[in-house]
Amino acid sequence: MAPGFQDYSKAFTRLMNNAAQAELAAKLDDFHEARIADMDRAGIDICVLSPTIPSVQGETDAAMAASRAIQANDYLAGQIARNPTRLAGFASLAMHDPKVAARELERAVKTLGFKGALVNGHTHGTYYDLPAYDALWETMQDLDVPFYLHPIDHFQVPHAYADRPELAGAIWGWGVEAASHALRLLFSGVFDRFPGLKIILGHMGEGLPMLLWRFDSRFAVYSQGVTLWLRPSEYFGRNIVITTSGVCSHAALACSLAEMGEQAVMFSVDYPYESSTIAADFIETAPISDAVRALVCSGNAARLLKIAQQ
Repeated sequence: MAPGFQDYSKAFTRLMNNAAQAELAAKLDDFHEARIADMDRAGIDICVLSPTIPSVQGETDAAMAASRAIQANDYLAGQIARNPTRLAGFASLAMHDPKVAARELERAVKTLGFKGALVNGHTHGTYYDLPAYDALWETMQDLDVPFYLHPIDHFQVPHAYADRPELAGAIWGWGVEAASHALRLLFSGVFDRFPGLKIILGHMGEGLPMLLWRFDSRFAVYSQGVTLWLRPSEYFGRNIVITTSGVCSHAALACSLAEMGEQAVMFSVDYPYESSTIAADFIETAPISDAVRALVCSGNAARLLKIAQQ
């Protein structure tokens, strides 16, 4: 974690006990000792690093957010430079201003060598299907790098879990928020305007893969005047790809591969929030062919992120 970014994370770390907070902070601050040792034990060759939530999406001042994004990216690039064969990075972007975000993305990719960007959801209730964000999507498509859409808290806590705080975060609410944001991009036509754009969803696609048939079925009846070039399901695998991060379920993996295709799923751990050892055991024992396992574990990420396979 870049220096000074701990304050942004207090919104969720305050929910942990002191011991858990201390352990998490130590792991997030370590790049070259415990992290690499953990990767070695799990047989992981390379880790693509990204800012923990909410990062600059938690900053209300647009100018400060832009400055802090640059700071975070420079800091991360410095850490990667110390061990470039084992570490790579996703850029932080201040999405308060799409043009500012596009400029920083271009710098992060062309100058710092980052593999794309990871953004922690909406920016204070603003979603990225608005026309102004086409400036970013055009840059991202031109650079041919992906946008990892990570969960964040709902802008306003839904009434359904107003009295159930355990549902508002990682157990349920975060995934619903990220999935809804991704669907906003799809149904607003972002992928029709930018057919080369790639969005990554973690946590086995935030539950979306098992609902693709229903999206097609109900959109045909309830389109509300929206028109798309393709059926909703056809944007999955084409524009939306997923990682396994934080979901070590063979059944969920089988569903995702069946619905999205073997080139649309990538292995990920969600370190340090999940166990690298458990994640590695999960993928190594998954009932899939060796060829598919090779794609999920390395081939798909190498192609999408332009990482040389080791």
